Amino acid sequence: MNNLNDRIVMPVWMLGLFVVVMNTTMFNVSVPSIINDLSISSDLGSWIVSSYSIGYALSTVIYSRLSDIAPIRRLVAIGLLILGLSSVLGIFAHSFALLLTARILQSAGAGAMAGLGLVLASRYIPIERRGKAISMIAAGSAMAFGLGPIVGGVISEYFGWNGLFVVTCLVLVILPILLKLLPKENPKPAKFDYFGAAWIVINATTLLLAVTQQSLIWFAVSVVTIVLHVLHIRKSKGEGTFVNPEVFRQPGYNRLLVVGFCLLIINLGNLFLMPLVLANLFHKSELLIGFLIAPGAILSAMLTPFVGRWLDRYGNIRFLFIGTVILTAVVALFMTFVGRSPFVIMCGYLLFSPAFSATLASLNNQTSSILPRHLIGSGMGMMQLIQFFGGSLSVAICGLLLHKMSNTSLEHAYNHVYQLLFLCPVIAIVMLGWYYSSYRKRVQAHKLV
Repeated sequence: MNNLNDRIVMPVWMLGLFVVVMNTTMFNVSVPSIINDLSISSDLGSWIVSSYSIGYALSTVIYSRLSDIAPIRRLVAIGLLILGLSSVLGIFAHSFALLLTARILQSAGAGAMAGLGLVLASRYIPIERRGKAISMIAAGSAMAFGLGPIVGGVISEYFGWNGLFVVTCLVLVILPILLKLLPKENPKPAKFDYFGAAWIVINATTLLLAVTQQSLIWFAVSVVTIVLHVLHIRKSKGEGTFVNPEVFRQPGYNRLLVVGFCLLIINLGNLFLMPLVLANLFHKSELLIGFLIAPGAILSAMLTPFVGRWLDRYGNIRFLFIGTVILTAVVALFMTFVGRSPFVIMCGYLLFSPAFSATLASLNNQTSSILPRHLIGSGMGMMQLIQFFGGSLSVAICGLLLHKMSNTSLEHAYNHVYQLLFLCPVIAIVMLGWYYSSYRKRVQAHKLV
């Protein structure tokens, strides 16, 4: 196994991931000005954000799966070059077609950082230090979610929305550093299931379209594509398929997938709702909204070194429970008092963001620990896809629910949506209890043997 200086590599990786994830939220605050500048409808404008989110989720799992047959260094080079060069294209985009093309190309490269980071940590960092590395990745994402609106608001106000693409060009500076530091690999020759990769893209895209368009036709198409994908896997008997059915047979893996799905629903749903509450109920500016959300993200980043040490010392499952309980409490707070004061949101997010980072790091660390080495790429990739898909679905459903409740008062509408979000951490706690029960039985059986 090649050596990896994780004390240098992981902070650099966290910086790259920070830029990539922030690229998701920076554009949220700029959509209104883009709509006005390009004279497009709000429906078209929403695709500036949603196209990136969908592509990001799908490219994440594709890069993870490719890491089983291709060197991580090569995949990182391809991903960051695509991301960096498409960002350069976006700087000069003055039409909707060119802007949308740049965003889709960005998403095709961005998945390399999210998908390969967990594979890198799982493959090369010893289990006793892995929690610290994975918590660093989670903190980079959490801080980017919080600071994205601030950065986006400042750049859009003073330099125009094209200036947002300049930030993402920073990955071209990070790329040569990573190529020098990452270990050289010689993976075993293997076939890549291009048909399976195409099916997973079609499955996710059609299902998201069914939700966002509220279309039974798209839902029927999605069901048909999923059935065809399953038949493809069965025909190949799972050998070399993009979605490796063997990962779903690993003890406890499916329950952890449900937990990951619920966690991202809570996080992205909350990040979608908080700015709306601050803008529509309390009439805060885009810049002030960012400053109210930022303290939670900054605190999460500051706690990263401690969370990593605690995970390595005390284990993942304990922090999974603690973090999920805190998330449940904060969602209950928002569900009850979200319309009372903007400081409820600021104080609640001070707890929410660190708890989410710690919980996600614990989840990913625990998942990597139960997967055999040959399944890490496919297993962690599927976990990432499920997480990001849950987040994309959450934003779409929250938006649809708010639209359906347009006749009720805004405060009641937000309260009702938070009530539905509250179900997710409850489901996650139930799944964790089920997982822990079976985990203890396996540990005891192993001791007896």
